[in-house]
Amino acid sequence: MSDDKTNENGVSRRQMLIGAGAVAAGAAVSSFAGWVEQAQAADGSTEKWPWPYVKLDPQETAEIAYKEWYRIFCGGAVISSVIGQLREKVGGPYKSFPIDGFVFLEGGQVGWGTICGSPAGANIVANMIIGPRIAGSAVGHHIAADNMDFYSKASMPVFVPKNPKIDPSKIVHTVSDSPLCHISVGKWMKESGLPLKSAERKDRCARVAASSAYRLVEMLNAWHDGTYEKTNDFSCSKENGITGQYNCDDCHGDNVPEAPGA
Repeated sequence: MSDDKTNENGVSRRQMLIGAGAVAAGAAVSSFAGWVEQAQAADGSTEKWPWPYVKLDPQETAEIAYKEWYRIFCGGAVISSVIGQLREKVGGPYKSFPIDGFVFLEGGQVGWGTICGSPAGANIVANMIIGPRIAGSAVGHHIAADNMDFYSKASMPVFVPKNPKIDPSKIVHTVSDSPLCHISVGKWMKESGLPLKSAERKDRCARVAASSAYRLVEMLNAWHDGTYEKTNDFSCSKENGITGQYNCDDCHGDNVPEAPGA
C-alpha cells in the first residue's frame, strides 16, 4: 500500500507527516527557547527588572510597617509593608520575594550598628522598583539618597500609629544627623534616659520604620505620577574624595580620614 496516498484535500500522507513534524519541531524550539530564557534569568544574565509598581496608601503602608517591626524588625518591616501589598495588587515577581530573609537588617545589620535597617530596607525596595543608577535610572538613586537624607534630618519618629503599644507622650523625638543605627538609637537613648531593651525604645524604632515606609511610598507615588523631584544633592565623595556621610564627627572626632588628593 503506498505511503503517498492523497486524501480528499490532495494532501499526501508523507506531506502530513512532514507538516506534523515541523509543528512538533517548532514547539520544541519554542519550549527550548523558554527554558534557555529561564536558565539565563536564573544565573542573573537577563533578569527582568525593575518590577512593576502601583500606587499605595502611605498611611496604610506605615501602619503595616509598625506592626511588622514587632515580627521582623526595622528593615524587614519596611520591605514587608510595600512588597506585601504589591504581592496582592500586582502579583508576579513579588510573590517569590523572600521578605523574611531581610530580618538581618535589624540593629544596623545583625546588631552591628551600621546603617539602620529602616533606610536600608526602603532603599532595597526603591531600587527594585525603579532600578539603580548603573542600570540607567538616576531616579532610583535619588529616591534612595532622599530617603537617607529624610531619615537623618527628620525629628524621629514622625509617624504615630492608630493603636500604639506605647503612649506617644512617652516617646521623645530626636534628630540623628546620621543614617547609622548606632548614632540614631544612641542619641535617642541619651535624650530619653531609657535603655536599649526598654519597651519605649522598641516602639520608637517601630515608629521610625513606619515613618521611613510612609516617606518611601510618598516618593514612589510621585515617581509613578511623574512628579517626583529629588530633594538633596549631597555627595561626600565629590566634596572630600571619599564615600561617607555629611556628619563624620559623631564617630571619628579628630580622626576623620582624609583621602589622597581630596
